Amino acid sequence: MKSIQINQLVKHLLIATLWLPIAACAQNKTDISHSKAFQAMENAKPLTTTSKTDTATFAAGCFWCVEAQFQQLKGVDTVISGFTGGTVPNPSYEQVCTGTTGHAEACNIVYEPAIISYDELLAAFFMAHDPTQLNRQGDDVGTQYRSAIFYRNTQQKDKANYYIKRLNEEKAYDKPIVTQVQPLTVFYKAEGYHQDYYNNNGSQPYCQLVIRPKLEKFKKVFKDKLKNK
Repeated sequence: MKSIQINQLVKHLLIATLWLPIAACAQNKTDISHSKAFQAMENAKPLTTTSKTDTATFAAGCFWCVEAQFQQLKGVDTVISGFTGGTVPNPSYEQVCTGTTGHAEACNIVYEPAIISYDELLAAFFMAHDPTQLNRQGDDVGTQYRSAIFYRNTQQKDKANYYIKRLNEEKAYDKPIVTQVQPLTVFYKAEGYHQDYYNNNGSQPYCQLVIRPKLEKFKKVFKDKLKNK
């Protein structure tokens, strides 16, 4: 295992064991599930389409957490962890961790639009993290942990801006949303050990103490949309 992997795991272990109360307070503690904007997203019907699959690209902090949450949803075929939004071609995890590449940790979410809508994925995105935190999620600090929606077409762009506007107007959060809405340029897949991370490392302290509570909250909100109820 590379030294950066070891250092990152040590960091996450320290966060999980020593700073968990702080991290928990810094995460999304606002319940937006009763907001009209959230309900509009969640209740949007899948589209009749000839496309078997489509892809959404979201950045919402640590991609280990994001991947684990979106993997639960019916209609989501594959979640790929990677990097996008920066200027360095083919970046390594080590490079992205420095915060100098401009890239964000992100996930490509390959889904079936006949089963789950882009609107529903946006609802999951806003529930999966705190979109009011600028360039951080909890104790993960840096532009690589920013909140961002990388759109692939005008429809995705318009939906993202529309729901952000509605959530802000409704004051669904205590603070304004800082999520960036940007065109997707190039998505670089992260190293193999990042893929399917929670399922492969679920017994590790960071997974148990940080990812698992977020995952359980996510599953409770989307209980009717899970692959395995």
